[in-house]
Amino acid sequence: MAYVRKDASTLTTTERRRFVKALLEVKRSGEYEEFVRMHIAYFRADGEHRLRAAHMAPSFLPWHRRFLLELEEALRRVDASVTLPYWDWTRERTTTSSPWTADLLGGTGRRSDRQVTTGPFAHREGDWTLKEGVTDGAFLTRDLGRPGNPIDLPAGRDLEWALKEPVYDVAPWDSTVTRGFRNRMEGWGTGRGSASWLNHNRVHRWVGGTMLGGASVNDPVFWLHHAFVDLQWDRWQRRHRGARYLPATPPGPEDAQHNRVVARHQKLPPWDVTPDELEDVSGIYRYA
Repeated sequence: MAYVRKDASTLTTTERRRFVKALLEVKRSGEYEEFVRMHIAYFRADGEHRLRAAHMAPSFLPWHRRFLLELEEALRRVDASVTLPYWDWTRERTTTSSPWTADLLGGTGRRSDRQVTTGPFAHREGDWTLKEGVTDGAFLTRDLGRPGNPIDLPAGRDLEWALKEPVYDVAPWDSTVTRGFRNRMEGWGTGRGSASWLNHNRVHRWVGGTMLGGASVNDPVFWLHHAFVDLQWDRWQRRHRGARYLPATPPGPEDAQHNRVVARHQKLPPWDVTPDELEDVSGIYRYA
């Protein structure tokens, strides 16, 4: 029977406690660092001229869907009642609302060094030391809303702009495309500065600190954010019945994207699974 992923703002006190406890146990065991290393390894830009699986490519959505399932499976080995909650950033839009509470993810960082000092993932609690990353910082940092240079979270209209797009993705299958649901959701926009950060990307910028860059998995909000992104893919599929992952076939040798993107029936590294196999996960989980 499919289990349920809930809105973080609707979790009971017990559900919050059990989710946090399971996450801390995955961290304590050392397994969590494997997730951080994996995301760093597959965080490749479209200017690198090699295969892109996690970002700036059609497989952004199925790659992260499989990634979330891996973490969720680890959590459920600790506590079978736990599932990944999602953060609806179109509704919970303040720095003190869910999930930024002391019993869930804690709040923003202090002004001096952006260190998170509240909640179960604060460095001073002793349970959440950063061991893998692109910097040497040992503590979790956040700069919610960027008070020094304010930025807003995406709104419902921004999601609608992505959800109404009838095609999954378009050539050249990278960060430059202006059509297609995938990039409208991933959020590589045109222009410069904050105006170019849309949907998924804009949320990473709004949280700031550890959530910037390939080591963003070090902030537990990564999972709640991507669960909400995954929910949008599910909603898009329901709205556009029959629409499929694209490209259906690999770009040919004469194409600039040859061997640089994953087609529908190709294996999605590092797993033995294809985007086609990840389009329907209704037998595994559903969203409340």
